[in-house]
Amino acid sequence: MTDQPFDEDPPDYLRYLSCLQDLEDVSEADEAALVATVLDDPDVSMVEAAVNRHLERRAAHLLTDPAFIAWAQTLSLAIGDRPFLARRLREWTLLRTIALDEPWTAEELTTASDWFQRTASVVRIITSPEALSLLAEQGRTRRVRNAASRRLIELDQHRPDSIHKS
Repeated sequence: MTDQPFDEDPPDYLRYLSCLQDLEDVSEADEAALVATVLDDPDVSMVEAAVNRHLERRAAHLLTDPAFIAWAQTLSLAIGDRPFLARRLREWTLLRTIALDEPWTAEELTTASDWFQRTASVVRIITSPEALSLLAEQGRTRRVRNAASRRLIELDQHRPDSIHKS
């Protein structure tokens, strides 16, 4: 049995919440330093989860903003050699690339994580028929293939030159 009362949150969860709050409140100028400080915590799973959540929030906010590139480069240095976080940041950068209709490769999409493929197949900012067709055909999971197929249909229905029958 445990001595902890049932209605109290465990200390590691409270540290997680504290990290999330600190990351949410940090200024842009201090963000990288705080991320590096948070990542010094010995509880690797907890801090990577907190930093990943922060990355998701900030990346989604900055995705099409020109400031994204400098932000991603700065955060990449703060993240260092954390494979999961480095990959997630690269995948956010790839989402940005596709959203802005910049060059990408089929291999980048087909070798990306399940998270990336699911996200790319459902977010409204991705309107590239090429990317969605590739995911509809070669997505790793049925869920990704179906979602990408549905997005392609939606995009086709909303094209100005498509004919709608009543």
